[in-house]
Amino acid sequence: MPRKRPAGNSSNEGEPIRLQVYIARAGIASRRGAEDLIAQGRVFVNGQGVTTPGFKVDPRRDRVEVDGELISPAEETVWLALHKPKGYVTTRHDPYGRKTIYELIPARYHHLFHVGRLDRDSEGLLLLTNDGPGANRFLHPSFGITKEYLADVEGRPSSEELRRLVSGVELEDGIARAESADRLHQTDVDTFRVRVVLLEGKKREVRRMMEAIGHPVHRLIRRRFGPVELGELPSGRWRIVAPAELRALYPKRDRS
Repeated sequence: MPRKRPAGNSSNEGEPIRLQVYIARAGIASRRGAEDLIAQGRVFVNGQGVTTPGFKVDPRRDRVEVDGELISPAEETVWLALHKPKGYVTTRHDPYGRKTIYELIPARYHHLFHVGRLDRDSEGLLLLTNDGPGANRFLHPSFGITKEYLADVEGRPSSEELRRLVSGVELEDGIARAESADRLHQTDVDTFRVRVVLLEGKKREVRRMMEAIGHPVHRLIRRRFGPVELGELPSGRWRIVAPAELRALYPKRDRS
């Protein structure tokens, strides 16, 4: 871990920013993902390895490399909405040779990173972007961004069981709570559809919460992530997210 700034960064030119912010603006990963890259020793500033996330760089003067590749902040922000089908994993490369979400989008968008995840058996809305600060707003609970899921579950959940989801159910990694939970309609023999809205994003949270109240999930679809909705986007297809859809993330942006 370096104690001094790498050579070439003693000038006061430019506005120094934290290294993870620089990486996020370059569209390599979210801020949280950038912190992981730094901790793993994969980031170099002016040829020197840096493992401190709070380290600051001068965007005008410093050379930042990730995995040996020189990076720079992206000039154009891009957001994609993808309707992830069942059977695809949310990763860029899979060591087991499974199908990945990047097979569903054009090569020109392969530099975008995914905002959160959907497990292999889940379907629905997945966002990809090169906007690190924007992704952080989607992922950090302090911004209050909710996610809406439709779950086809075994059996007919009672009103009391659904209230338990809101009051909180105990999982192996702590208490999990839904913002709301409603039973919609029957979808098959002994299978009912439930709408669940979450604020947090623990791993396989909806599945584990429904299991905890005795109603295992047969099918899980994410219909909304914050202000962006899946709508009628067909499975396996993608679209550009319109700036107006993201305006709620930045209440004071683009307003006169």
